[in-house]
Amino acid sequence: MTSILDSVDSRTRLVGENRLELLIFQLGTRQLFAINVFKVREVLKVPHLNQMPGSHPKICGVATIRGHSIPVIDMRQSIGMRPLEKDQETNLIVTEYNRTVQAFLAGKVVYIKNMGWDEIMEPPSTGRSNYLTAITKLEHENQNKLVEIIDVEKVLAEIVSYDIDISDGVLDDQLTNHLVGQKVLVVDDSSTARKQVSETLGQLGIECIEMKNGAQALRLLKGWCDEGKTVTDEILLMITDAEMPEMDGYKLTSEIRADSRMSNLYIALNTSLSGSFNEAMVEKVGCNRFVSKFQPDLLVDVVQTHMRERLEK
Repeated sequence: MTSILDSVDSRTRLVGENRLELLIFQLGTRQLFAINVFKVREVLKVPHLNQMPGSHPKICGVATIRGHSIPVIDMRQSIGMRPLEKDQETNLIVTEYNRTVQAFLAGKVVYIKNMGWDEIMEPPSTGRSNYLTAITKLEHENQNKLVEIIDVEKVLAEIVSYDIDISDGVLDDQLTNHLVGQKVLVVDDSSTARKQVSETLGQLGIECIEMKNGAQALRLLKGWCDEGKTVTDEILLMITDAEMPEMDGYKLTSEIRADSRMSNLYIALNTSLSGSFNEAMVEKVGCNRFVSKFQPDLLVDVVQTHMRERLEK
Protein backbone atom coordinates (compact mmCIF):
# COMPACT_ATOMS: atom_id res chain seq x y z
CA MET A 1 0.00 0.00 0.00
CA THR A 2 2.83 2.44 0.72
CA SER A 3 3.92 2.18 -2.93
CA ILE A 4 0.81 4.05 -4.10
CA LEU A 5 1.82 7.00 -1.95
CA ASP A 6 5.29 7.44 -3.42
CA SER A 7 4.63 9.90 -6.27
CA VAL A 8 4.37 13.07 -4.20
CA ASP A 9 5.53 15.38 -6.99
CA SER A 10 2.74 14.35 -9.33
CA ARG A 11 0.15 14.92 -6.62
CA THR A 12 1.43 18.38 -5.72
CA ARG A 13 1.00 19.44 -9.33
CA LEU A 14 -2.69 18.58 -9.09
CA VAL A 15 -3.34 21.07 -6.30
CA GLY A 16 -2.66 24.13 -8.42
CA GLU A 17 -5.15 22.84 -11.00
CA ASN A 18 -8.18 22.67 -8.69
CA ARG A 19 -7.73 18.90 -8.40
CA LEU A 20 -7.06 16.47 -5.58
CA GLU A 21 -6.55 12.81 -4.90
CA LEU A 22 -8.72 11.04 -2.36
CA LEU A 23 -7.73 8.01 -0.35
CA ILE A 24 -10.89 5.88 -0.39
CA PHE A 25 -11.44 3.46 2.48
CA GLN A 26 -14.11 1.61 4.44
CA LEU A 27 -14.85 1.45 8.15
CA GLY A 28 -16.14 -2.10 8.54
CA THR A 29 -19.16 -1.53 6.29
CA ARG A 30 -19.64 -1.17 2.53
CA GLN A 31 -19.95 2.62 2.88
CA LEU A 32 -17.01 4.51 1.35
CA PHE A 33 -15.13 7.27 3.18
CA ALA A 34 -12.23 9.46 2.10
CA ILE A 35 -9.54 11.91 3.12
CA ASN A 36 -7.13 13.89 0.95
CA VAL A 37 -4.08 11.82 -0.01
CA PHE A 38 -1.85 14.83 0.52
CA LYS A 39 -2.49 14.58 4.27
CA VAL A 40 -1.42 10.90 4.27
CA ARG A 41 2.12 9.88 5.15
CA GLU A 42 1.66 6.15 4.73
CA VAL A 43 -0.79 3.27 5.04
CA LEU A 44 0.25 0.10 6.85
CA LYS A 45 -1.13 -2.91 8.64
CA VAL A 46 -1.89 -2.39 12.29
CA PRO A 47 1.20 -2.96 14.49
CA HIS A 48 1.06 -3.67 18.20
CA LEU A 49 -0.73 -0.87 20.01
CA ASN A 50 0.37 0.16 23.48
CA GLN A 51 -2.49 1.25 25.70
CA MET A 52 -2.48 4.69 27.32
CA PRO A 53 -4.33 4.74 30.67
CA GLY A 54 -6.41 7.87 31.01
CA SER A 55 -6.26 8.77 27.32
CA HIS A 56 -9.25 10.02 25.34
CA PRO A 57 -11.74 7.17 24.71
CA LYS A 58 -11.40 7.58 20.93
CA ILE A 59 -7.64 6.95 21.14
CA CYS A 60 -7.26 3.18 20.95
CA GLY A 61 -3.54 3.09 21.66
CA VAL A 62 -0.10 4.26 20.61
CA ALA A 63 1.89 2.74 17.76
CA THR A 64 5.66 2.88 17.44
CA ILE A 65 6.37 3.65 13.79
CA ARG A 66 9.92 4.28 12.56
CA GLY A 67 11.01 5.05 16.09
CA HIS A 68 8.22 7.52 16.83
CA SER A 69 5.25 7.05 19.16
CA ILE A 70 2.08 7.98 17.27
CA PRO A 71 -1.41 8.11 18.81
CA VAL A 72 -3.95 5.93 17.03
CA ILE A 73 -7.51 7.22 16.72
CA ASP A 74 -10.46 4.97 15.93
CA MET A 75 -11.87 6.76 12.88
CA ARG A 76 -15.14 4.87 12.98
CA GLN A 77 -15.79 5.75 16.62
CA SER A 78 -14.72 9.34 16.01
CA ILE A 79 -17.54 9.98 13.56
CA GLY A 80 -20.24 8.65 15.86
CA MET A 81 -20.27 4.94 15.02
CA ARG A 82 -19.44 1.92 17.16
CA PRO A 83 -15.71 1.19 17.58
CA LEU A 84 -14.09 -0.60 14.65
CA GLU A 85 -13.63 -4.34 15.05
CA LYS A 86 -10.14 -5.29 13.89
CA ASP A 87 -9.75 -7.98 11.22
CA GLN A 88 -7.35 -8.86 8.40
CA GLU A 89 -8.47 -5.82 6.39
CA THR A 90 -7.83 -3.30 9.18
CA ASN A 91 -5.21 -0.64 8.38
CA LEU A 92 -3.53 2.36 9.93
CA ILE A 93 -3.65 5.59 7.94
CA VAL A 94 -0.79 7.74 9.20
CA THR A 95 -1.49 11.43 8.61
CA GLU A 96 -0.12 14.89 9.29
CA TYR A 97 -2.57 17.63 10.22
CA ASN A 98 -1.90 20.99 11.82
CA ARG A 99 1.82 20.19 12.31
CA THR A 100 1.06 16.97 14.25
CA VAL A 101 1.28 13.32 13.23
CA GLN A 102 -1.46 10.86 14.14
CA ALA A 103 -2.77 7.56 12.79
CA PHE A 104 -6.35 6.55 12.15
CA LEU A 105 -7.62 3.02 12.57
CA ALA A 106 -9.56 2.22 9.40
CA GLY A 107 -10.90 -0.78 7.54
CA LYS A 108 -10.12 -1.80 4.00
CA VAL A 109 -8.27 0.80 1.91
CA VAL A 110 -9.91 0.61 -1.50
CA TYR A 111 -7.89 2.84 -3.83
CA ILE A 112 -6.81 6.39 -4.63
CA LYS A 113 -9.04 8.50 -6.87
CA ASN A 114 -7.94 11.57 -8.83
CA MET A 115 -10.79 14.10 -8.98
CA GLY A 116 -11.56 17.74 -9.64
CA TRP A 117 -12.73 19.89 -6.75
CA ASP A 118 -15.75 20.74 -8.91
CA GLU A 119 -16.84 17.10 -8.45
CA ILE A 120 -16.87 17.53 -4.66
CA MET A 121 -20.16 18.67 -3.10
CA GLU A 122 -21.33 19.95 0.26
CA PRO A 123 -22.77 17.24 2.52
CA PRO A 124 -26.47 17.12 3.36
CA SER A 125 -27.27 18.59 6.79
CA THR A 126 -28.35 15.32 8.38
CA GLY A 127 -26.98 12.66 10.72
CA ARG A 128 -23.30 11.91 10.32
CA SER A 129 -22.78 15.03 8.15
CA ASN A 130 -21.54 16.78 11.30
CA TYR A 131 -18.27 14.95 10.67
CA LEU A 132 -18.13 15.52 6.91
CA THR A 133 -16.70 18.40 4.94
CA ALA A 134 -17.99 17.14 1.63
CA ILE A 135 -19.34 14.22 -0.40
CA THR A 136 -18.75 12.92 -3.90
CA LYS A 137 -19.86 10.02 -6.07
CA LEU A 138 -17.84 7.49 -8.03
CA GLU A 139 -18.17 4.14 -9.73
CA HIS A 140 -17.32 1.25 -7.40
CA GLU A 141 -18.11 -2.42 -7.98
CA ASN A 142 -20.32 -1.43 -10.93
CA GLN A 143 -22.38 0.90 -8.76
CA ASN A 144 -22.59 4.67 -8.40
CA LYS A 145 -21.45 4.97 -4.77
CA LEU A 146 -21.57 7.91 -2.39
CA VAL A 147 -18.22 8.80 -0.79
CA GLU A 148 -18.23 10.70 2.51
CA ILE A 149 -15.19 12.96 2.98
CA ILE A 150 -14.38 13.22 6.67
CA ASP A 151 -13.77 16.51 8.47
CA VAL A 152 -10.59 15.39 10.19
CA GLU A 153 -10.10 18.82 11.76
CA LYS A 154 -13.40 18.42 13.62
CA VAL A 155 -12.44 14.89 14.68
CA LEU A 156 -9.11 16.12 16.05
CA ALA A 157 -10.63 19.18 17.73
CA GLU A 158 -12.87 16.88 19.80
CA ILE A 159 -9.83 14.93 20.98
CA VAL A 160 -7.15 17.62 21.24
CA SER A 161 -8.37 20.98 22.51
CA TYR A 162 -7.10 23.95 20.50
CA ASP A 163 -6.32 27.07 22.49
CA ILE A 164 -7.47 30.34 20.89
CA ASP A 165 -5.78 32.48 23.53
CA ILE A 166 -3.38 35.10 22.24
CA SER A 167 0.05 35.13 23.90
CA ASP A 168 1.26 38.06 25.94
CA GLY A 169 3.09 40.63 23.89
CA VAL A 170 1.46 39.72 20.56
CA LEU A 171 -1.24 42.38 20.57
CA ASP A 172 -0.15 45.83 19.41
CA ASP A 173 -2.03 48.39 21.52
CA GLN A 174 -1.45 51.04 18.87
CA LEU A 175 -3.56 49.05 16.41
CA THR A 176 -6.44 48.14 18.71
CA ASN A 177 -8.75 51.01 17.73
CA HIS A 178 -8.02 50.52 14.05
CA LEU A 179 -8.93 46.81 14.11
CA VAL A 180 -12.23 47.07 15.97
CA GLY A 181 -15.06 46.83 13.45
CA GLN A 182 -12.89 45.59 10.59
CA LYS A 183 -14.17 42.63 8.56
CA VAL A 184 -12.21 39.59 7.41
CA LEU A 185 -13.43 37.02 4.89
CA VAL A 186 -12.78 33.48 6.21
CA VAL A 187 -13.07 30.71 3.63
CA ASP A 188 -12.92 27.11 4.83
CA ASP A 189 -15.05 24.00 4.34
CA SER A 190 -14.51 22.92 7.95
CA SER A 191 -16.93 24.54 10.39
CA THR A 192 -14.41 23.80 13.14
CA ALA A 193 -11.64 25.69 11.33
CA ARG A 194 -13.91 28.66 10.60
CA LYS A 195 -14.90 28.81 14.26
CA GLN A 196 -11.26 28.74 15.38
CA VAL A 197 -10.34 31.67 13.14
CA SER A 198 -13.49 33.66 13.96
CA GLU A 199 -13.09 33.25 17.72
CA THR A 200 -9.42 34.19 17.53
CA LEU A 201 -9.98 37.36 15.50
CA GLY A 202 -13.13 38.18 17.47
CA GLN A 203 -10.86 38.97 20.39
CA LEU A 204 -9.57 41.90 18.32
CA GLY A 205 -13.07 43.19 17.63
CA ILE A 206 -12.95 41.88 14.07
CA GLU A 207 -16.09 40.54 12.40
CA CYS A 208 -15.58 37.45 10.24
CA ILE A 209 -17.64 36.78 7.13
CA GLU A 210 -17.64 33.00 6.71
CA MET A 211 -17.79 31.10 3.41
CA LYS A 212 -17.68 27.31 2.96
CA ASN A 213 -15.67 27.14 -0.27
CA GLY A 214 -13.79 29.13 -2.86
CA ALA A 215 -16.69 29.30 -5.30
CA GLN A 216 -18.94 30.92 -2.69
CA ALA A 217 -16.25 33.40 -1.75
CA LEU A 218 -15.56 34.32 -5.37
CA ARG A 219 -19.27 34.92 -6.03
CA LEU A 220 -19.40 37.25 -3.01
CA LEU A 221 -16.34 39.20 -4.10
CA LYS A 222 -17.44 39.48 -7.74
CA GLY A 223 -20.90 40.54 -6.56
CA TRP A 224 -19.38 43.43 -4.63
CA CYS A 225 -17.38 44.45 -7.68
CA ASP A 226 -20.44 44.26 -9.93
CA GLU A 227 -22.27 46.57 -7.48
CA GLY A 228 -19.47 49.10 -7.82
CA LYS A 229 -18.06 48.43 -4.36
CA THR A 230 -14.33 48.38 -3.60
CA VAL A 231 -13.44 44.99 -2.11
CA THR A 232 -10.70 46.40 0.10
CA ASP A 233 -13.27 48.81 1.60
CA GLU A 234 -15.57 45.89 2.43
CA ILE A 235 -12.94 43.65 4.05
CA LEU A 236 -9.48 44.09 5.50
CA LEU A 237 -8.24 40.79 4.04
CA MET A 238 -9.17 37.21 3.22
CA ILE A 239 -8.02 34.08 5.06
CA THR A 240 -8.56 30.95 3.00
CA ASP A 241 -8.05 27.22 3.36
CA ALA A 242 -6.35 25.30 0.56
CA GLU A 243 -8.69 22.31 0.16
CA MET A 244 -12.36 23.05 -0.44
CA PRO A 245 -15.24 21.67 -2.53
CA GLU A 246 -15.95 23.23 -5.92
CA MET A 247 -12.93 25.56 -5.83
CA ASP A 248 -9.78 25.27 -3.72
CA GLY A 249 -7.88 28.14 -2.17
CA TYR A 250 -5.19 28.20 -4.86
CA LYS A 251 -7.74 28.54 -7.67
CA LEU A 252 -9.65 31.15 -5.66
CA THR A 253 -6.49 33.20 -5.22
CA SER A 254 -5.56 32.98 -8.91
CA GLU A 255 -9.08 34.07 -9.91
CA ILE A 256 -8.87 37.08 -7.60
CA ARG A 257 -5.45 38.06 -8.91
CA ALA A 258 -6.75 37.82 -12.49
CA ASP A 259 -9.58 40.30 -11.82
CA SER A 260 -8.25 43.88 -11.85
CA ARG A 261 -11.20 45.03 -9.71
CA MET A 262 -9.92 43.12 -6.69
CA SER A 263 -6.42 41.93 -7.57
CA ASN A 264 -4.90 43.93 -4.70
CA LEU A 265 -6.83 42.03 -1.99
CA TYR A 266 -4.54 40.79 0.80
CA ILE A 267 -4.80 36.99 0.96
CA ALA A 268 -3.46 34.64 3.64
CA LEU A 269 -3.47 30.88 3.07
CA ASN A 270 -4.33 29.07 6.32
CA THR A 271 -4.06 25.32 5.90
CA SER A 272 -3.12 22.06 7.57
CA LEU A 273 -1.23 20.88 4.49
CA SER A 274 2.56 20.56 4.22
CA GLY A 275 4.32 23.84 4.97
CA SER A 276 7.18 23.59 2.46
CA PHE A 277 4.81 22.72 -0.37
CA ASN A 278 2.40 25.51 0.47
CA GLU A 279 5.13 28.11 0.62
CA ALA A 280 5.91 27.29 -3.01
CA MET A 281 2.22 27.38 -3.95
CA VAL A 282 1.75 30.71 -2.15
CA GLU A 283 4.39 32.24 -4.38
CA LYS A 284 3.00 30.57 -7.50
CA VAL A 285 -0.61 31.73 -7.13
CA GLY A 286 0.12 35.03 -5.41
CA CYS A 287 -0.94 34.72 -1.78
CA ASN A 288 0.58 37.27 0.59
CA ARG A 289 1.13 34.99 3.59
CA PHE A 290 1.07 31.33 4.55
CA VAL A 291 0.01 30.22 8.04
CA SER A 292 -0.20 26.55 8.98
CA LYS A 293 -3.17 25.64 11.19
CA PHE A 294 -3.89 26.29 13.98
CA GLN A 295 -1.72 29.14 15.32
CA PRO A 296 -3.68 32.02 16.88
CA ASP A 297 -0.61 34.22 17.38
CA LEU A 298 0.33 33.97 13.70
CA LEU A 299 -3.23 34.74 12.59
CA VAL A 300 -3.13 37.86 14.73
CA ASP A 301 0.27 38.75 13.29
CA VAL A 302 -1.10 38.46 9.74
CA VAL A 303 -3.94 40.85 10.54
CA GLN A 304 -1.81 43.34 12.45
CA THR A 305 0.95 43.36 9.83
CA HIS A 306 -1.50 44.16 7.07
CA MET A 307 -3.22 46.79 9.18
CA ARG A 308 0.14 48.51 9.69
CA GLU A 309 0.76 48.40 5.94
CA ARG A 310 -2.59 50.08 5.30
CA LEU A 311 -1.94 52.80 7.85
CA GLU A 312 1.50 53.56 6.42
CA LYS A 313 0.14 54.21 2.93
